[in-house]
Order: sequence, then structure tokens, then C-alpha cells
Amino acid sequence: MIMTAPQTNGYTFNHTMLRVKDPKQSLAFYQDVLGMTFLHKKSYPDAEFDLYFLAKLSDDELKNLPSDEQKRAEYTFSQRGVLELTHNYGTENQADFAYHNGNSEPRGFGHICFAVPDLAKAVAWFDQNNVVFQKRPEDGSMKNIAFIKDPDGYWIEIVQANTMN
Repeated sequence: MIMTAPQTNGYTFNHTMLRVKDPKQSLAFYQDVLGMTFLHKKSYPDAEFDLYFLAKLSDDELKNLPSDEQKRAEYTFSQRGVLELTHNYGTENQADFAYHNGNSEPRGFGHICFAVPDLAKAVAWFDQNNVVFQKRPEDGSMKNIAFIKDPDGYWIEIVQANTMN
């Protein structure tokens, strides 16, 4: 049995942050292609950045999503698996601007991952939506795993849980 320090009871891994060049493109990708739900936005105009929080919610969770702004913020920061997209003002207007995706030298951050119920159907959906693949499931030595790229070039691993043995 694995024991954790009792002092950490109640800790929740809440979110991962990615910096994005153009929030409109990134929000469309994560909402329309990956089915995430926009939860909350925090704006810091004096510091010239906005934070967008998204999560993959079930139908029941969607029905019970608070509409009150304060309760929505509390809900957002009590969830697991939230994605925070950070937009620094003006980057969307700089043609040559790009964030380091962590997978070119020097390597650092690698990827986030989505589990899907049917990898073949997910690949077909991504093809239908002109998603860029870093690796298709049939390529390389790691079969049954795909890697797609978001609008900023961040890698997203796509797996089907029952094929990951």
C-alpha cells in the first residue's frame, strides 16, 4: 500500500499552463477539436495578459456548471485536469512570434495527453479537422499512440486506454 504524507490530504493537481500566441485559435482548437469546455477567464490588463481555463467535462458536469462568476471560479480551481492557456497581449499580431514547444533543442516540456475511447475514430476526426500530426499511430515503434500539435506547436499525445498494456 502506498502512503502519502497526511499533510497533503486535500491537495488537488489542478491545472497545467501553456502560453499561446493567439487565444482565438487556441480556444477554437481545444473546444472544437478536443471538446473542452471554457470554464473561466482571468484578465490582468495592467500586466497585459489573460488566462483562459478549460476542462473536459461530462454531460452531467456540464449541466451542473455554476453560472455565478464567483462560484464558477471556485469550481474551476477545485477541479482536476484543467488546462490554463496564457495569452500575453500583442503576440497574435507578431508574424514571426512563436513559443518554444519544449520538443526542439534544448528539450524541456514534452506534451500533454488525452485518452480517447477509439483511437481510429479520433484520428479520423483530427484528419477531418486538418490537425497536424507529429506522429500517426502506425508510425514508429510506439504503435497505438498518436501525437498531434495544437496551433502553437505543443504536442498532444492521444491514447486509447485499453491498448496501453
